[in-house]
Amino acid sequence: MSENKRTAVSVALIMAIFITAILFAQAVDAAAYKKGSSGNTVAQIQQKLSDLGYYKGSIDGIYGSMTEKAVRNYQSAKGLTVDGIAGNNTLKSLGIKVQDSSSYTNDVNLLARLISAEARGEPYSGQVAVGAVVLNRTKHPSFPSTISGVIYQTGAFSCLQDGQFYQPVADSAYKAAKDALNGWDPSGGAIYYFNPNTATNGWIWSRPLIVTIGKHRFCA
Repeated sequence: MSENKRTAVSVALIMAIFITAILFAQAVDAAAYKKGSSGNTVAQIQQKLSDLGYYKGSIDGIYGSMTEKAVRNYQSAKGLTVDGIAGNNTLKSLGIKVQDSSSYTNDVNLLARLISAEARGEPYSGQVAVGAVVLNRTKHPSFPSTISGVIYQTGAFSCLQDGQFYQPVADSAYKAAKDALNGWDPSGGAIYYFNPNTATNGWIWSRPLIVTIGKHRFCA
């Protein structure tokens, strides 16, 4: 092999290693919680640390200075990398299930597509609320237990029949999907919502109203 070819192969190998390292880092970051994060997983982290005596603050789901300090103390005691970030190793050590990053990405994309189709143009909290309804259904015995199962359930969402589901996704819908997945629920636990100006199903009006956001009524 000529010197030029050996050099080219070496450069290609270095680039491959570099790209792999970047992708690995991105995968780790996708499952990491740090100062500024919020949601149900953060609350789980706080609860676990509180139970173990490392955290003395309130279980509020907000990753602040006290949570960061508690994580650092826990990491130091367990021989983990002390960075104050609850990444894969720290979460596993705490006994908190780490969601596969590719699965999370698929959930975000699917939920964002539904939110965009059902609530494009609605107030931002209303977009998050639509996503929350989907997630609430996954925990309810009357509905499928997965996001895809809820969304694709026959007759559940009209946007799958009229083609809106397949239209370009609004940027705000991606953020709303992530906020819903992180535990924000402006719907107050609703499992139904509808637009009273366009609803044709009389039964939906019998559902107990929880809150109205924009054009949508969110119901139990």
